[in-house]
This record gives sequence, structure tokens and C-alpha cells, in this order.
Amino acid sequence: MMNMHQQGGATEGKRPNAGIDVSKDFLDVCVGDAEVRMPNDPTGCAAVVELMVSSQVDLIVLEATGGFERGAVGALQDAALMVARVNPRQARDFAKSMGALAKTDKVDARLLRDFANVIANHKDRAKYVTPMVEPERQLLSEMITRRRQLIEMQVAEGNRLAGARHKDMVRSIKRMLRAIESQIKELDEDIDNHLDGHFGPQKALLDTVKGVGPVTIMTMIAALPELGRLDRRAISKLVGVAPLSNDSGHRRGKRSIWAGRSHVRAVLYMAALVAKVHNPIIKAFFDRLVAAGKPKKVALVACMRKLLTILNAMMRDQRVWAASSSLVVVQNG
Repeated sequence: MMNMHQQGGATEGKRPNAGIDVSKDFLDVCVGDAEVRMPNDPTGCAAVVELMVSSQVDLIVLEATGGFERGAVGALQDAALMVARVNPRQARDFAKSMGALAKTDKVDARLLRDFANVIANHKDRAKYVTPMVEPERQLLSEMITRRRQLIEMQVAEGNRLAGARHKDMVRSIKRMLRAIESQIKELDEDIDNHLDGHFGPQKALLDTVKGVGPVTIMTMIAALPELGRLDRRAISKLVGVAPLSNDSGHRRGKRSIWAGRSHVRAVLYMAALVAKVHNPIIKAFFDRLVAAGKPKKVALVACMRKLLTILNAMMRDQRVWAASSSLVVVQNG
């Protein structure tokens, strides 16, 4: 069996892989047996790219770290380097499987390099590689993130208002709520204009489905660019609405959903709640499952999966929703 730590995990004659541990201020890089720390800024990203190119790196693995990794990912992809941005849970589970209990930036970078060695030789390697994101989609994603932050602030201020007793505090909180509401309204207009200008056809398609509102549309376009490009099973697993088996021997465990893109799943949940009331196809599907004895929560998850499958087929075929059937019809005009 190959010793992953020998020669940095690369077999003789093969290109090395690399791991990058990302923090707010630093990029800790491990490529082959070399370890180096760079600042997490444009200069540091450029230096990392130069190192990767000169080392003829095959695959680079780093974790998603709340956006701190975006600069590095963009710089590496612009240089035509293959990058796999993995979920921190996946990276930590891999580290535990390797018996690594200590956690430092250098240790994490080495383990991410070892993780890259595994992914680089995996038969499904392509699905782990992070696709490039167009600037227009990246901006939309950042606007949606900001909108979500403002909504959270609005909820927090509303909770404070409920507990405020002094009139001065009430007045202060109400001023803040008005300011936040104004910011949300302005941002919603910017998002709508951005969608019309850059993703008009996709927006128009998704808008034909009952239950799919503006928040669902903007989230699907921004956070699920794979919509219409994968088959129904792959897209369901990507979002995290595919039931996962839990069997061992003669035991057949309870199926459950987890992992995937939680923010996409959250808006899909709200869309399914509306669709099971107002969308005739989803409503009939939900009622049939409940009548067959399925718990309502299980039936709702199945509706989420069916709705996602419909949206995926529409984007794939570029066809609009037909309210009278579960199929889609050719778009007019």
C-alpha cells in the first residue's frame, strides 16, 4: 500500500498534490514535503499560485472557511489549477480516520494534502473539483448573503423591541428597524435588477412554478449553478434531500437526509410548504403519501425532492412549467 507521507504522498513520476489551510490572515500551504505560510491577501495568493505552478501541482484541496478562501480559490482557478473546496466536516472526518487528533495550521495543511492524494486518485475525482464561478453569480451570492445578514439583524432587533421597556430604547430600536428595512428594500431591488440583467431566462423559467418565489429563485441561481446539469439523483444528493441508507447485515436502519447545501435546502423547504398547498402536482403528491401512511415530515421532504427534480428538468430542457401536469412544456417565444 502507498505510504501517503512518503514524498508528500505522491508516487514516483506523478505530479504532487497540495493542501492549503485557510484562516482570516494566513494561507498555510503544504505541497510535496514543502510547507510555507503566506498572507491571505492578493500578494500572498499570487505567491501561492506561483508556487503551485512551479511545482506542477495536480490537485489542491482547501476547506470552505466562511468566505476567507475565496481569494485563494479564484487566483488558483484563474491560473487553470484544479481546486477542490471541501466541507470542513469532511476534512475533519478524514483527519480522524488518519488518527490525527492534534489540530494546528501546519498539521491541517499536511492532512489536506493527504486528502488531496486520495481525491486525485478517486474514480469520481471530477465531482470533487470546484467549478469556476462567474463574477455575476459570485456577486449575486454575496448580495444574497448580505440580505440574509440583514434579515437576521431585523429579527434580532424585533426580539429586542419586544423586551424593551423604556421609551428611549423603544425609539432607538425602531429607528434601527426602519434603517434595516430600508436596506433590505434597496438590496432586493439591486438583486432583482441583477437577476434581470444577467440571469433573466433562468429567472423567468423558475418563476413559472407555483410555490417558487423570489427568495427561492435567487438562491437556486446563486448557490446551485449545477441545476439542470446533473441528473435527479445527483442534484438531490448535492442539496441534501436524497434519503441515505443506514443498513448493516440484516438490520435495515431508518433513512435520513443530511449534509448537502443547507441554505439551498432551507429555501427549498419553504418552497415545498407553499407548493403542497398551491401547486396541484405537489399537493396531490403530498396528499397521496400521507394517505399511504407516511409521516407528514417525510412526505414534505419527498415534496422537496420532487420540486427540485422538476426545477432541474426545467433548467436542463429550458422549458416552462405546465400547471396541468408534472411535466414541462416547450417555452413559447
